[in-house]
Amino acid sequence: MAGDEISGISRRAFLYGTAAAGAVTALGAGIAGADVPGFYNPFTGYPITGTWQDHIDRGSLGGIDYGMGVGTRLPAAGGGVVTNIPYNGTGGHTVTIQHDNGYRTQYMHLSQFSLANGTRVGMGGVVGLSGGAAGAPGSGNSTGPHLHWHMINPSGARINPLTFLGGGGGGLPKTTTEQDGVPGPIMWKRAQNWLRIEHGYTGPIDGVPGVNTYAALQRAMRGYGYTGPIDGVPGANTWAAVQRLAAQWGYTGPIDGAMGPNSWRGFARFLNQDKYN
Repeated sequence: MAGDEISGISRRAFLYGTAAAGAVTALGAGIAGADVPGFYNPFTGYPITGTWQDHIDRGSLGGIDYGMGVGTRLPAAGGGVVTNIPYNGTGGHTVTIQHDNGYRTQYMHLSQFSLANGTRVGMGGVVGLSGGAAGAPGSGNSTGPHLHWHMINPSGARINPLTFLGGGGGGLPKTTTEQDGVPGPIMWKRAQNWLRIEHGYTGPIDGVPGVNTYAALQRAMRGYGYTGPIDGVPGANTWAAVQRLAAQWGYTGPIDGAMGPNSWRGFARFLNQDKYN
């Protein structure tokens, strides 16, 4: 087994041997500066318009504001059970996710809820749409479109998500597929996050590619010559398009739809861009 990836096993064995989507590992959770398994920062691509200290200075209990347009999909930072709180005072429409390790995350000023109360969501699953337009239903005291995000520890204290996640961001690690040519869960998590950001994927960021991941990949490959159906069942034509993408990232082999180590390396170089962390 090389680096952070898997090799030499069937997809069936991989699926049965992988933890269920959204499972949250408690080991090390909540330690300042520690990356926490089972969590990531889904908002690294958006500007911070209000820091934790900004909130404290205004007399609030703290939070992070991200500037984003109304209707932006809001992925879960970690797996757990969803509770919706409509018109939650100054916070407006609020989603709370109760995680398996006793922590909670909260998103505020939503324009729409996506899941029913009690629904279990995996890491990266969409829980609602952002809002915040002044005076709009669910905006609370917001004066402009944005998302407010904070966490609550098992003792009930509000904490900074960026401290919880570590490194000021807590994004996905880079995949070693770029070096060893072996695809595995880290590579597929990065692929799912890329597809979430740019191609409408709404499933979990779990590193287990299924029909929804592959359908989003096929949509993305329209830009690289794929003309087949969007059926979530990749074949040679899908993979040939992936090779055309990989050719822009150092792959020099044939465009034959047969993915090998060199094809995967080129694809992984593309996925290892910082914007897909």
